[in-house]
Amino acid sequence: MKKRIYITRRLPEEAVAPLRDKHEVRMWEEEAKGVPRDVLVEEAASAHALWTMLSDTVDRELIEQAPNLEVISNLAVGYNNIDIEAAKERGIIVTNTPDVLTETTADLAFGLMMMTARRLGEAERDLRAGEWKSWTPMGYVGMDLYRAKLGIIGMGRIGEAVARRARGFDMDVLYHNRTRRHESESMHGFVYAELDELLEQSDFVIVLAPLTEETRGMLGAEQFAKMKPTASFINVARGEIIDETALYEALNEQRIWAAGLDVYAQEPIAMDHPLLRLPNVTTLPHIGSASIKTRLAMMTLNREAIMNVLDGVEPKNRLT
Repeated sequence: MKKRIYITRRLPEEAVAPLRDKHEVRMWEEEAKGVPRDVLVEEAASAHALWTMLSDTVDRELIEQAPNLEVISNLAVGYNNIDIEAAKERGIIVTNTPDVLTETTADLAFGLMMMTARRLGEAERDLRAGEWKSWTPMGYVGMDLYRAKLGIIGMGRIGEAVARRARGFDMDVLYHNRTRRHESESMHGFVYAELDELLEQSDFVIVLAPLTEETRGMLGAEQFAKMKPTASFINVARGEIIDETALYEALNEQRIWAAGLDVYAQEPIAMDHPLLRLPNVTTLPHIGSASIKTRLAMMTLNREAIMNVLDGVEPKNRLT
């Protein structure tokens, strides 16, 4: 009897097709809209495998109603949408997609930093709206990246990739991480700093840490108050790591220069969110890994993990 796989968003057929030869595949038919909770619970109840997105909540309640479930494969590096302990208790394997999105996400992070520093989004919007009337001596002036000091919070694979790019701009790189990266320090000249020191010295602060109980809400009013008034704040990690109200206040009162955001505490971000009203905020719709090559590579990892588990083979990138 074929085993049943449920996919929670419409994915390209080239990513899904190899599963259809051996298994029964059901898939939510919308790409832009997530599967409703009741549908997900109903489908999970008879599924042997779930192919999930970061926006899907796979909690204990759902897991306990899925007696056949063998594997949950998440289309992301992060997996805070899944109750890992509940899955582990039930013997369900959980996998993710590390490594393949490192360089793509680093490109996006660096691009967002450049957009924010040079006010590119603001300038582009004004041009399209007909607001640009003439060149002016101080029109749309921004901050230089060249020879600036970059502070990276969370020096994992993506953090190191961003730091390597920064050296091409002759930037000095500080980093704060749970563990020291001695090899990177000696090889690339990156400098470890305590969080307060990093915030006080950096011209750009970029968050690349995972969302954990330790990092949730770690950056708030006290931390933003330590930053330079000319500094930019960039978040391409998880929105819940920062206090968005405190960030808004720091930006609105011009206590920091600008912010570039690819992630938010609630996604999609509400259109009436105060941060969207500020001209010194550059926003993107969570597109850190959004290159064709990378997304297809992520899907390949998920598909192979599902096929391996259902065939009784140990999968790569196992979390439980």
